[in-house]
Amino acid sequence: MSIAPEDSAWCASTPKRFGPTEQSGSGLKSVGAALDVLECFATDDELGVSDVARRLGCAKSTAHRLLTTLVTRGFVEQDAGTGQYRLGIHIYELGQLALQRNQLRHIALPVMRQVARATGLTVNLGVPDGADIVFVERLENADGVRILGHAGRRLPAHCTSSGKAIAAHNEEANRARLSAGFPPRARGTVRSPADWHRVIDQVRREGYAVSHDASFDGASSVAVAILERKRAIASLSVFGPNDLITPKVDHLVPLLIAAANRISRAYTS
Repeated sequence: MSIAPEDSAWCASTPKRFGPTEQSGSGLKSVGAALDVLECFATDDELGVSDVARRLGCAKSTAHRLLTTLVTRGFVEQDAGTGQYRLGIHIYELGQLALQRNQLRHIALPVMRQVARATGLTVNLGVPDGADIVFVERLENADGVRILGHAGRRLPAHCTSSGKAIAAHNEEANRARLSAGFPPRARGTVRSPADWHRVIDQVRREGYAVSHDASFDGASSVAVAILERKRAIASLSVFGPNDLITPKVDHLVPLLIAAANRISRAYTS
């Protein structure tokens, strides 16, 4: 199986969120600008002042002022040797708090561990975010081979079985993907609205989604939706090389459905 190296460019699909801060006074606009600075680091480990200024379309002095403010609050740190900036430790702290306080992840983890032990495959918990899927938890395959690592934490929904499983039972996610289009990523990626509609109809009929060579050539996944009042709020999936997934789909599907139902019942009770 040929797995692509970490492809941070796909983080660029993070949806831009515009709210009152972009339409209010200068103080609130500065908050929006500071958040835009943080978004710059989604695709690069380190950036200089000129890099940030160019991406934001602002003066270097403005970029420097924003970066300096973020440094003082621990959201960004500066390398004393190179002068380059990177995300700071406080971002990590807040991210960990967000994960620890995520009730769905907390409920799903024990079930995911059972699926991982039963299958020996990488197990993912995905949630919809606009036209994409964000994998908020991942348990690597049991033999210790890190297939994905930190790559693929956010992927376009049409490139994943998780995205298909969620879109089949979440009309908002479905519309978002249709609006965003279907750029190809691997040889098996859905590439047109007609193909997407066909896949979604199949998922609704069969109750699960399968992807082959859709996000990475040589890799497959199987996913089922986690439902709340018949609406998909997340997905549970297994991921691995084609030769490990394809022959086992009939065995994996009932296991995943049972696991997803347990998560759904615990979450909604």
